[in-house]
Amino acid sequence: MRRLLILTAFIGLAVAGFAQQTNKNPRKSRKEEKRAKINAMIRMEEEGVIAYRKHFLFGIKLISDGYGIFFEKGYAKSVRRATLFQLEISERKHQKEEKQSNPLASTAPLIYGKINYFYPVKLGAQLQFLLGNKSNKNGVSITGNIGGGLCIGLLRPYEVEVDKNGERTYVRYESEDSTLFINGPYYGGPNLGKGWNHLKVTPGLYVKPALRFDYGRFNDLVSALEVGVTAEYYTKKIPQMVYNKQRQFFFGAYVAVEFGKRK
Repeated sequence: MRRLLILTAFIGLAVAGFAQQTNKNPRKSRKEEKRAKINAMIRMEEEGVIAYRKHFLFGIKLISDGYGIFFEKGYAKSVRRATLFQLEISERKHQKEEKQSNPLASTAPLIYGKINYFYPVKLGAQLQFLLGNKSNKNGVSITGNIGGGLCIGLLRPYEVEVDKNGERTYVRYESEDSTLFINGPYYGGPNLGKGWNHLKVTPGLYVKPALRFDYGRFNDLVSALEVGVTAEYYTKKIPQMVYNKQRQFFFGAYVAVEFGKRK
């Protein structure tokens, strides 16, 4: 009887150990396969063969005078060079903007003296050059990007809600009631739907150099941080605030977070 119990216990331990080993093997196998794939990509790039030929990414950026979003499609020409096509939409704010709320009325905040919302829309291309790369899964590759393209400045009039002969109405800086725009009396600022029917377009050009830090160059998913500067020049001066100098040239620094996928 004792021998039977010992034999049964031994068989149970053996089965449990085998099951545990079986559960570990798939995990270990997946890690080994991933490591082998990365090592193969590293060897390919050392021999001049492109590991990923294209990528698509989405980015969110904070500019020194605003914010924006952008989309990018990239095509690798070699291990060290790629061409990037980009579409960006942003909003630039004037440094003198200051929101004021009306405690006596439920309205949107007012920015006194604001003439237009300013939305630059950029369509352009960049050349990307590999500056440095760590040859492992968690390494950070550093690339330099330089390029530019067409910039279209969208100007949406800033409409303020005022009291006109006892009635509440909206007026623009360039409307017949421009004195009310400057002097009030005010209720508040515009909501999101105001001003689009008076949209104006001012074309221009831009250039954008940047550095990109790509975490995990040999992963399918893109996760990167980018810092750079932009310079924009428009064919006309951009009216943003009353009693302030209007500009045609805009310069700003930015930082962006990027997510995407490689193929």
